[in-house]
Amino acid sequence: MIRFLTAGESHGPALVTIVEGLPKDLSFTAEGLSAELARRRLGHGRGPRMRIERDELEILGGVRFERTLGSPVAVAIRNTEWERWSAEMAPGPGAAERPMTTPRPGHADLAGMLKYNTYDARDILERASARETAARTVAGYAAKQLLAEVGVSVLSHVVRIGPVAAAKGLVPAAGDKEAVDASLVRVYDDQDAETAMVAAIDTAKSDRDTLGGIVEVVAHGVPAGVGSHVHYDRRLDTLLAGALMSIPGIKAVEIGDGFASASRFGTEAHDEILIGDGGDGVVRDTNRAGGIEGGISNGSLIRVRAAQKPLSTLMRPLRSIDVKTKEAADAFRERSDVCSVPAAGVVAEQMVAIVLAAEMQRVYGGDTRSAFIEAHQAHLARLAAY
Repeated sequence: MIRFLTAGESHGPALVTIVEGLPKDLSFTAEGLSAELARRRLGHGRGPRMRIERDELEILGGVRFERTLGSPVAVAIRNTEWERWSAEMAPGPGAAERPMTTPRPGHADLAGMLKYNTYDARDILERASARETAARTVAGYAAKQLLAEVGVSVLSHVVRIGPVAAAKGLVPAAGDKEAVDASLVRVYDDQDAETAMVAAIDTAKSDRDTLGGIVEVVAHGVPAGVGSHVHYDRRLDTLLAGALMSIPGIKAVEIGDGFASASRFGTEAHDEILIGDGGDGVVRDTNRAGGIEGGISNGSLIRVRAAQKPLSTLMRPLRSIDVKTKEAADAFRERSDVCSVPAAGVVAEQMVAIVLAAEMQRVYGGDTRSAFIEAHQAHLARLAAY
């Protein structure tokens, strides 16, 4: 099954990803990966770094003639600004010229400094940075490639930025990625909400503040039977929630109607089971569960949401202390965005794709692309006969 490991710091020479468990003969191209990496830079409200930052990638192993070999895939994403940071982030002898001693509220700075007994927040922030998610994109791209082989697509869209919410009930179809990405804030089919979201971001920028929001990820084509009820760590909703909560800045996750279901009666909260037209097949006329019941996919649309807090690096710094002098001080600031919710949606869909691909591999097995596809077809035939 797919698993991955990343290494590297935000301002280090490169981020490195190793993805294990990909079947042989899966399409994997530098152009396709570059396009997926570029989607992380989308969205109104991104800072100057997005105009500077470019993802120069090198496929180091596991791919031959644009096809996976079945061995681990290794990719390096070079930091085009490394020369500027080579002294401050040198792996060899040296010392920090500008130690960061005034940690930012809301960031990993102080908690990490306490854990690792350091007085320089850069030891923490370089790895805690959301830049690490660029490395995850390698695994996310590969997972999407595998899912596409069996007709599964994963797509995110923004449903809230700050106080502005998109119209309820608008869910992008499998082929709507370009339409969503074309929006300045990656909102789907709601021009009024897009305009209001852009205005809210501009207001936050003028106030030297930041905004968070909510993204929704939908997965089309996931068959029933993915995941398991038998162990806590095999439940599909457990795995999805953990994957989304691992994204920097994400503070809450819901599956389906999630929090709204808590205020309903049981008769209004569940998806009744019906026989399809003509007496064939099992169907639902609602999807409040978000396509997952008992930790197992039920064949309905997978629908999950993740809430991102406002970014903790502010142009108007919050109060902090200098950890060396123990005196009051403003928190330091690095270059930052005003709002990164649209990009967080792209990372969220990649994490969902990784979980779904791995769990479908658990169901199907298969060391090769063709074996995976054949197992999927057999699974669908069994479901159709139920």
